[in-house]
Amino acid sequence: MQSHQTMQYGVDEMRGGPQVPPGVRMYPGSSSQPTDFMLKETSPVLGGGQVVGGVVKRSEKKKSSVYDLVEPMQFLFVRVVKAAELPWMDTTGSLDPYVEVRLGNYKGFTRHFEKTKNPEWNTVFTFSKDRLQASVLEVVVMDKDLIKDDFVGIVRFDLNEIPTRVPPDSPLAPEWYRLEDEKGEKVKKGELMLAVWMGTQADEAFSDAWHSDTASPVDGSIPLAHIRSKVYHSPRLWYVRVNVIEAQDLVLYERNRLPNVHVKVQIGSQVWRTKAVQAQTANAWWNEDMMFVAAEPFDDHLVLLVEDRVGPNKEEILGKVFVPLATVERRADDRIIHSKWFNLQKPNTTEVEEPKKDKFSSRVHLRICLDGGYHVLDESTHYSSDLRPTAKQLWKPPIGVLELGILNADALTPMKTRNNRGTSDTYCVAKYGLKWVRTRTITDNLNPKYNEQYTWEVFDPSTVLTIGVFDNSLIGEKGPANGTNKDVKIGKVRIRISTLETGRVYTHSYPLLVLHPSGLKKMGELHLAIRFSCTSMLNMMSLYSRPLLPKMHYIRPLSVAQLDTLRYHAVNILAARLSRAEPPLRKEVVEYMTDADSHLWSMRRSKANFLRLMSVFNGIFSVGKWFGEICVWKNPITTVLVHILFSMLIFVPELILPTLFLYMFLIGAWNHRFRAKYPPHMNIRLSCADSALPDEIDEEFDTFPSGRSFDLVRMRYDRLRSVAGRIQTVVGDVASQGERIQAVLSWRDPRATVIFMAFCVVAAVVLYVVPLQLLIVAAGMYGMRHPKFRHRLPPVPVNFFRRLPARTDSML
Repeated sequence: MQSHQTMQYGVDEMRGGPQVPPGVRMYPGSSSQPTDFMLKETSPVLGGGQVVGGVVKRSEKKKSSVYDLVEPMQFLFVRVVKAAELPWMDTTGSLDPYVEVRLGNYKGFTRHFEKTKNPEWNTVFTFSKDRLQASVLEVVVMDKDLIKDDFVGIVRFDLNEIPTRVPPDSPLAPEWYRLEDEKGEKVKKGELMLAVWMGTQADEAFSDAWHSDTASPVDGSIPLAHIRSKVYHSPRLWYVRVNVIEAQDLVLYERNRLPNVHVKVQIGSQVWRTKAVQAQTANAWWNEDMMFVAAEPFDDHLVLLVEDRVGPNKEEILGKVFVPLATVERRADDRIIHSKWFNLQKPNTTEVEEPKKDKFSSRVHLRICLDGGYHVLDESTHYSSDLRPTAKQLWKPPIGVLELGILNADALTPMKTRNNRGTSDTYCVAKYGLKWVRTRTITDNLNPKYNEQYTWEVFDPSTVLTIGVFDNSLIGEKGPANGTNKDVKIGKVRIRISTLETGRVYTHSYPLLVLHPSGLKKMGELHLAIRFSCTSMLNMMSLYSRPLLPKMHYIRPLSVAQLDTLRYHAVNILAARLSRAEPPLRKEVVEYMTDADSHLWSMRRSKANFLRLMSVFNGIFSVGKWFGEICVWKNPITTVLVHILFSMLIFVPELILPTLFLYMFLIGAWNHRFRAKYPPHMNIRLSCADSALPDEIDEEFDTFPSGRSFDLVRMRYDRLRSVAGRIQTVVGDVASQGERIQAVLSWRDPRATVIFMAFCVVAAVVLYVVPLQLLIVAAGMYGMRHPKFRHRLPPVPVNFFRRLPARTDSML
């Protein structure tokens, strides 16, 4: 038996710096992080050949394969098709057959049929070749019984005699095998149709097969579908726009008071109310817009209730309207939708009842439509995987193909205890666009090998692929979870498509980082192979000139508060739909992959965003510092050259913009040598994850509303007040500077206004007489004058500006 082909790595040791394991390449750009959190480039041997520096070195002996981004894994396939003429086993003359496939310590079972001699299973079993513990495969037919299952017959195979199948060869034809008894002699009656072959994960039967590396060694009651690899598609989400215009002929229960009427609109768990209107008559007017999220197929109804507030927290329903969402008009642009009148049904009416056609009834005026011109945000806009509108007629053709090979995970942190040792039952989830993929669950393994490859169409390069690793909570010491356990997150990786070079194969090992209440933890590493192929470079380049979101977001924009609320409901709808799939993608997985809590307050994130803002302005600060050194003549030669260049640009102004753009071009050309050759990954320094205080991390994991003690919440509130106080001071100072500018000509300070007006007259005369270029050169030379001609007191314009009045003296 050939040994399983192991992963090979190229050696590229760094000179100096921290020591790293051989076989990986650490990038200098990641040196700001500890060695353990760096991104590592690998050179694995994949289906297409060995990857060296992002290029696949194909072997002449190796056949081309569709699965060229994963390591070829050899499997033994056993297809149990059916049986014929099995002998009756019980005295009653019945037989409940099933098949047990044995290979060493691994056992796979088909389902059993009741009272039949000719069952059909058509079930495939796979056994990883590198885990084979025996040289003989046994396929046993058993009779299901209440006390002890009876032996019917067996078929044995020598593993050395099993043929090999390589796609795209046709599937191996199953054959009939006569059953043998336990002594190896042929039985009189009973045959089993089987097909046995050696293959790889590229085989068509692999995805729906029973896998030995995913079989639970603890509890066989786990449904096979819950540990298989699957592909999911998100439901198509729509924004539902409801314009409540007015109501007429309302019938009130109390006629001795003015009604206080509002409308409550509901779709599923989403509820919105209009403002309450105190109607002088039986009519009411609102003209308010509301936005909801709905998913295809439209099973929900839009429920509208007209309510009269008769007291505090007490409303009486005046009537109802049920509108099936499937009947609502759809639009892909901002064209006007015609409004309709709907008769109000009685308060006790349900949606299944047909409204009676009364001669007189109250009615409500509505304008309802499904807005397909928007992209329904179910992810944060910073790392969204899809930006297309809902309406398919607005979709553009794809610009490329994204291929992902999920190779393996290394050194995972144990998530549970089994047989007095730590272990994990892990699977990976990848999301891009409307397509979700889930690998098979590898049980009882801290170094699982997945080697599964998936493909997506790319419609916009400014999108992000997300891959997460989770521990399956269904597999435990005592079988399936009781419903309270959740799949534990082990970490995730984000990869922006625009940072990938076309045609290059990126093989890297990504650290899996998770922030726990106890602090930052590295949960292991995930080994991926990624390739982005562009079908039309021209179309991709043209996308950079188009708006990021569909045009409806700009023609009829939604507020930030609306988008946050709608995103919350969209994630809930998405989680509810995917949790009903087989196997289910549980709610905690969907929320983690879509970063549903990214908008919540976090002191750590606030610090990180402030430091990011400071790093953005570092360039301006550096230019200011450099100019300050020019002004103090720190390097006389540089200062003289700057004087000469400044004079040339002023006297030849048509060279200013060409010089500026040429300078930026040269900077870009120079930086090309130092460009990053790896995708960006999680940075603990940028995230302030390594420097966050325990109390700040605990605050980040607090629920909303808070569940902490009163004293702890008060301490955090006081800390937040101190931070907000500093921000308040900065905002006030900026406002004061703007008010001083406004006060120059407002005569708030008459003497300052007179001085400034006199200065304006003198400046007008000087600018008329003296050439402008000469004045600019003189001002520049004065600003860069030698330190011998400087003094430490502020200049006159600064002194004048600081004396101008602001409106701070009018503040309470």
